[in-house]
Amino acid sequence: MKKKYLILAAVMVLISGSLFYVLKTGQNQKSRKAVEQAAPSTQEHSEGTPAAPQPQAQAPQQEQAEEETPTIEIPTEKQQMIGVKTVEVSVRPLSKVIRTVGLIEYDERKLATVNTKFEGWVEKLYVDYNGKYVKKGEPLADMYSPELVATQQEFINLVKWAGQGRDVKSEQVGKMLLKDADVMIEAAKQRLRLWDISEAQIKKIGETGKPIRTLTLYSPVSGYVVQKTALQGMKVMPGEKLFDLADLSTLWVIADIYESELAMIKPGERAKISLSYFPEKEFSSRIDYIYPSISGTTRSAKVRFEIPNYGGRLKPQMYTNIEVKIDLGQRLSIPDEAVMDTGTRQVVYVDRGEGNFEPREVSLGIRAEGMREVVKGLKAGEKVASSATFLIDSEAQLKNVTPLSKSNSTPSKK
Repeated sequence: MKKKYLILAAVMVLISGSLFYVLKTGQNQKSRKAVEQAAPSTQEHSEGTPAAPQPQAQAPQQEQAEEETPTIEIPTEKQQMIGVKTVEVSVRPLSKVIRTVGLIEYDERKLATVNTKFEGWVEKLYVDYNGKYVKKGEPLADMYSPELVATQQEFINLVKWAGQGRDVKSEQVGKMLLKDADVMIEAAKQRLRLWDISEAQIKKIGETGKPIRTLTLYSPVSGYVVQKTALQGMKVMPGEKLFDLADLSTLWVIADIYESELAMIKPGERAKISLSYFPEKEFSSRIDYIYPSISGTTRSAKVRFEIPNYGGRLKPQMYTNIEVKIDLGQRLSIPDEAVMDTGTRQVVYVDRGEGNFEPREVSLGIRAEGMREVVKGLKAGEKVASSATFLIDSEAQLKNVTPLSKSNSTPSKK
């Protein structure tokens, strides 16, 4: 029995020793490997040989710098349910129609006024009401002026004096008198001309030797009397206006164009002008002039058109409807419905395929015929959501998906 316990104890000692040996050997091998990994670097540096390059892990800052493109996933079934449609961004011809209201006014280049250059009285009126049509050269009024009569009498006396100089027997004295008389006669004629007395009237005064008591004022143009201040028997001072006349063969149409649309128009742009009074008639005209100032209240500028007055049916102060169609050329554009305008930025949702939509901030230009010009942020060939955009935007807001900073790429224009 005692022998049996001794054998069992010996076996246990042998097993314990074996286990200790195995564990000790494993620890030595691990220590040796650690020393071998560290040793080459020290040894190679000490021997002057270059150390082997050690692999370096990628910096986490670089991974964070490369932002992932934010997208929102909307399955095809859900797109059909909410009515999502996409359209391709493309370069297409754009045109814009500017509609405004115009007011017919007188052609200022065909207005004339009649006044006198001397003090006098209106003895007779040939035109005694506003709106009367007169032809060029037709009499308007007869004026009496004592000063004018005195000048005529002076002219008559000079003509007589010149005639007496011709009868002088002394040839030398006669030449001197005639020379002086001719100078004074010409001066008197010039005064009469400056008072608007015609050459025919001056010739008649010299031949008859009788002054004209009244001077007749004639119409300088053919047109309508739009203002009459002359009254029978009234006293008139030099420069006082008696009649205003207007030629209505052509008229101006003055319209307002808003400040935001001024950059698109220029003189020569064709326009269609129509009136509710004559629905069967449409006038074609061009922008004749753009006035240089803007109204501070309406933020609009005046634009002028010229139209002929066929048959005299058009009257000043009539209202007109104006359409100006402007060709904007080839522009990169998208439908207006594709844009979500937040007030501070414009966002579109780009179709990335497989139900993914990327919110992208864009810069937009001209709005024309339901389209918006894309200045920055999109390229030709990309697709954007053109309907149910507000539903996609709501989904993006719920999932906190926001667009990245504005793209630096600028689309090319043809």
